[in-house]
Amino acid sequence: MRNAGLVYATRLHNHQVRKGSGIPYISHLISVAALVLEDGGDEDEAIAALLHDAIEDQGGDKTRVEIHQRFGQRVVNIVDGCTEDKTLPSLSWKERKLKYLEKIRLAPPEVRRVSLADKLHNMRSIVADWERVGESIWLRFTGGKQGTLWFYQSFLEIYQQQHSTFFTLELTRLISRLEVAC
Repeated sequence: MRNAGLVYATRLHNHQVRKGSGIPYISHLISVAALVLEDGGDEDEAIAALLHDAIEDQGGDKTRVEIHQRFGQRVVNIVDGCTEDKTLPSLSWKERKLKYLEKIRLAPPEVRRVSLADKLHNMRSIVADWERVGESIWLRFTGGKQGTLWFYQSFLEIYQQQHSTFFTLELTRLISRLEVAC
């Protein structure tokens, strides 16, 4: 089943690349799935990790239906839990992020696991890109430097309230690395 998830995710994100880097987007999805498995996640969670951006970035409700048909209700529930609601265009970037943070705060453990793996891999990539290109990296993000750091610090606080893990410790170190540099 995992192979089917990888094949489907590759097809959905085939022409997508990571912000500013040109790296194929599938590399992020594979990394997130690997982190989920390293953290003790099961097959459904790994598949959801491969598809965590599919609804948001690749087709909305149509993609949600396909995920449900291919992988079942639990996988689609996890993906939905990791999906930011972009149907509210009247909200500012910060208001949307606050809504999403509250969603994650109330989410079940399997959604938080996939979300944490996503944020950890994103922060690893941000730090690596910051080390390569410097402060210009912040131009890639709607929230800029301060907003992006606020968002990740807010996620970290939610994760730490639930329980600390190796991943929350690593996320703490990565955020601190960027905050010290600011």
